[in-house]
Amino acid sequence: MNITFLGGGNMANALIGGLLKRGFAAADITVVDPSREARERLQQAYSVRCIGAASELAAVGDLLVLAVKPQQMREVCAPLAGKLGAALVVSIAAGLDLAALSRFLGGHRRIVRCMPNTPALIGAGITGLCALPEVDAAGRAAADRVLAAVGATVWIDDEARMDGVTALSGSGPAYVFLFIEALQQAAAELGFTPEQGRQLAIETVQGAAALAAQSPEPAAALRERVTSRGGTTEAALSVMMAAGVKAGIVAGVKAAAARGRELGKQLGGV
Repeated sequence: MNITFLGGGNMANALIGGLLKRGFAAADITVVDPSREARERLQQAYSVRCIGAASELAAVGDLLVLAVKPQQMREVCAPLAGKLGAALVVSIAAGLDLAALSRFLGGHRRIVRCMPNTPALIGAGITGLCALPEVDAAGRAAADRVLAAVGATVWIDDEARMDGVTALSGSGPAYVFLFIEALQQAAAELGFTPEQGRQLAIETVQGAAALAAQSPEPAAALRERVTSRGGTTEAALSVMMAAGVKAGIVAGVKAAAARGRELGKQLGGV
């Protein structure tokens, strides 16, 4: 499978690295990026072909990954409209819906919209994907194969829920970092060194997430199991609940989804 990346930033870098680890050949990957620094970095790291402009492409190959900022998408897609043929297009740009992407690409319909998250940079991401009806099973499998190179994948049948994916897993790492930040601050105020606070906070989050992933029980049941009546955990959770921590997280995720819808309309407008 010949793959072209339009954009050579962090997520493209992660995907290329993941693909090569899974047996893809560097000779089958082309990256288009106007930055000489980005091209040189990718060539040195992965030995892939790098060019400076889409106008240098005779064709995009079997699969095109749109890995540029949403604000740049309309402009960078314009030169590609006549070069796509039967190529599958995979977009990892946040906010832009399938209709807008198709319009930017001159009516091309073999498009998959994806929302990865930053843990993909270390191969631990989660990506939500949805596709236009014109993408057949083989096309969906090809898109899944590319995104699975950096973590797990979840297919979403209703594109309207993609803003929810953005709010949950796309923005989700920031919520976890905020929690780690709060734990570290509490550790400092309890007299621990920064190094101790960091280790205690991060290892706790990693371990709890691993336990939740391996357990068939819901998170609420796991929480209840470590919350003894009259104990320290109950004391902490009572204060957090009174402060609206859980409700604030739910409201924040919903606000992110709403903002995603707004941005999609702005960026994809005719």
